[in-house]
Amino acid sequence: MKKILSFVHNDFEDLELWYPILRLRGEGFTVHLAGDIGNHIYVGKYGVPAKSDYAFDEINSGDYDGLLIPGGWAPDKLRRYPDVLNITREIMAAGKPVAQICHAGWVLVSAQVLKGRRVTSTPGIKDDLINAGATWVDEAVVVDGNLVSSQKPADLPFYMNEFLKLM
Repeated sequence: MKKILSFVHNDFEDLELWYPILRLRGEGFTVHLAGDIGNHIYVGKYGVPAKSDYAFDEINSGDYDGLLIPGGWAPDKLRRYPDVLNITREIMAAGKPVAQICHAGWVLVSAQVLKGRRVTSTPGIKDDLINAGATWVDEAVVVDGNLVSSQKPADLPFYMNEFLKLM
């Protein structure tokens, strides 16, 4: 059974966290949530809770087959944790599938893993991605090697189809 890691922090975009998790679990994947505090309840932008299974510093990236990074305002918090950036770098370097949507690209910017990559995101962080060395495209879903990126909640079905293909 393949295991997927998802980061979580307050103000995540509720659909961008829960839709992928539920879809993956429905396909038989194990999905763990990691936050700055283990066994802690985080609350999404619209009030939906999510409980972390582990703290970031308890995670061994080698135990996971893929990474999900939800959008919302949580990525601006997530990018401040060295463990989040190290886990992201390690999973990217291993060539394992990584999915980021909306503002989640901020984590990849801070992890410095976007140089030469083709990505999309919410247009609000387009300049950040370009300044990090990525080529930003205005498409619902972009796949570049092991990286799947998407723009907004309405793109979730297509985003997850591509992530599942990589898995």
